[in-house]
Amino acid sequence: MTLALRAMTQLAAWPDLSEARPGCGTGRALRSDRAEILHFHSDHEVDLHLTARAIRRYEDHLRSTGAVRMVPGSRWVTVRLEVDSDIHLLLTLVSVALQSHQAWPVPDDSVPADCNEHRGAALPRTILSGS
Repeated sequence: MTLALRAMTQLAAWPDLSEARPGCGTGRALRSDRAEILHFHSDHEVDLHLTARAIRRYEDHLRSTGAVRMVPGSRWVTVRLEVDSDIHLLLTLVSVALQSHQAWPVPDDSVPADCNEHRGAALPRTILSGS
């Protein structure tokens, strides 16, 4: 079982998430009653929808992990699933996303554009971390 499938299986059991068609048309998605939260695009990449406030609050932490790719101006972050600990990171970030979207609409947040799927492939962890 791939890491993405394991993560999808765990998250699909969360009561605040349900499976949906991804707005980008690629892969599988999970959404809350307020917004699309996750797009599973491959066995190793997941796009996660955060609010602008959540991205600002956790930006330093998001940038410091090699498993996360941020695209300037996007409310989506791409999480690269390569090791088991990446699933734990994803679960934590999904919890942050769900809590962030509880306050939707947030005055300084706009409706997000498409996820990061068509904005280029995520770089491998070794390139992101500089090793």
